Amino acid sequence: MFHISDCKKYTRCPRMFVFDQTAEKQPFQSFVRLDETVSDLAALKLGIKERFLGERGDAPEKALQAMEEYDWLIKARFEYDGLRIKVPFLHRTDEGWDIYFLFIGLYPQANDMQFYCDTVWVLENLGIQLHEYYLIHLNAEYVRGKYLDPAQLFCISDHFFNDRNHPSLTVETAIRRSRKDLSGMLREMENCTEETAGAPVRTSKCTGRQKCRYYERCFPEEEAVPYNSILTLSAAQYRYDMQKEGRLYLRDADPERIEGSRMQYAQIMADRNGGLFADRTGLRQWMADIQYPISCLDFEWERYAIPPYEGMRPFDVLPFEYSLHVMHENGEVDHRVFLSFHDDRRAFAERLLAELPETGTVMAYNANGAEMIRIRELAEQLPDLADRLLAVNERMKDLQTPFESGLVYDTRMHGLWSLKVIMSMMDDPGYNDLAIRQGMDAVFQWRQVDRSDPDADAEEIIEELKEYCGMDTYAMTVVYKWLQEITEEVH
Repeated sequence: MFHISDCKKYTRCPRMFVFDQTAEKQPFQSFVRLDETVSDLAALKLGIKERFLGERGDAPEKALQAMEEYDWLIKARFEYDGLRIKVPFLHRTDEGWDIYFLFIGLYPQANDMQFYCDTVWVLENLGIQLHEYYLIHLNAEYVRGKYLDPAQLFCISDHFFNDRNHPSLTVETAIRRSRKDLSGMLREMENCTEETAGAPVRTSKCTGRQKCRYYERCFPEEEAVPYNSILTLSAAQYRYDMQKEGRLYLRDADPERIEGSRMQYAQIMADRNGGLFADRTGLRQWMADIQYPISCLDFEWERYAIPPYEGMRPFDVLPFEYSLHVMHENGEVDHRVFLSFHDDRRAFAERLLAELPETGTVMAYNANGAEMIRIRELAEQLPDLADRLLAVNERMKDLQTPFESGLVYDTRMHGLWSLKVIMSMMDDPGYNDLAIRQGMDAVFQWRQVDRSDPDADAEEIIEELKEYCGMDTYAMTVVYKWLQEITEEVH
C-alpha cells in the first residue's frame, strides 16, 4: 500500500523513493509552528456538527460505510488500487459530494497538483460522485483579537491563486487538466528497486528549495571536492560539463560558459590569487559610513501558522531572543542578551531600544532579509514604539553584503557565504563547541520550554540558547575585524 507522499517522492526521483522505503524515519520538526488541530478549527468555519472523523489505521471500508450514515466526513481514509488517501472534508449534497481541500497557507497555487489530482483519482475510481471543489485556507487579512475567530481565520475559495495572489484557475479545472491514470505508476512503484531506478542523474530537483537528504549517497564524490573546485562556482549552469572536460578548478572556468556575475569573477580571481580575492576599493566604500559604536545584532524567532496572540496574523513571527555585541572605538566590546518565552513582544522591543546605543551603526548578517523585517513587524504591532524602532533600521548595515556581492571571496568558503562558513575560516573555535549550532535547532529547543515540555531541561536549554545567539553576534565582531584587516593590507 502506498500513500500520496510516496507518489510524490517517486515522481520527483525513483531513487529517493526507494531509499525512503528502508531509511530510518526522521522525527518531523516543522519550520512553522502549528499547535492547534487545524481541521478542528476549519470544521468550526464550515459549521460542522454531526460528522464522521477518520483516524490513522482505519480500514478503507469504514469511510465508505460512513458515507451512508453521515453528511460530513473529516479525515476519511479511502483506498483504491493500493493507493491510500486521507480526504480533509467531504460534504453530501443533492448533486453529489462537495470536497474541501485544507491548505495550511495563505494563497494556494496550482503548482503542486499531485495531492489534489491523486485524491480525486481514488475517489472517482471508487464511484464517488464529486460535485463542487473547494479550498479552505488561511485568511491573509485576519488579525487576531483577544480570542481566535475561526470564522474570520479561514477563507473558502473555489479557485487557486497566481503569483500575484489573484484568483486564477478553478480547483476543478486545474485538477481536470493535470489528472493522470495512476495505475501504471503504481505498478512501477511496486517493482522499483535501487537497480531498476537507474544510475543517479543530477537535476535541479536534487538541490532545489531543500537539498535531498540522499544527495551524498548518490554523489559521494562531491563530499571531498577541494575548496577551489569548479563545482563550487556559484550559479554556474555548466560547471559539471566543465568538470567532465577536465576543467577541475575555478581558475580553469571557460569564459564562454559562465554567467559573468561579480561573485563568479571573485571566485575565479580568488583561485588565481592564491585563495583570496578582495575588491579593497569597493570594500572601503562599503565601510566608509560605518560609525562607532558598532552594535552587532541578531534575532531568533518563531513563526506561527495560526496566530497565538492578539494583534498577530497567520504566519506572523514572534521574536523571542536577541544578542547584542557592541564594539567601541577603543577596542572594548560589551555583550547583552534577551531571551523570553510566550508573548513578550513589548518587553523584547523596549529592552532592545534601551540597550542599543543611541548613535553609531547597527550591524546584522542578512539584515535585509531578517532583522530589518522583524523590526518593521514589531513597529506595526507596537505603534507607540514605531518611530524609535524604525529609526534603528535607518542605522542598519548588512554584514553579508561584502560576501554576497563578491567584494570579498576566500576559496575556503566553498561557494557559500553564511556567517558560520565565514567564521569557520577564522582562527577561532566559533560554533564548534556549541550544543546548538543551527537557527532552526534553536527554535526547536525553544519550543520545548515554551510548551512546558516535562522532558525538557529548561535551565540547560536557556543557557544553550544564549550561547548560540551570542555566538552569532560575536562572530560578526570577528568577521568585521577581518574585513578591516583586509582593507588595511597594501598590494
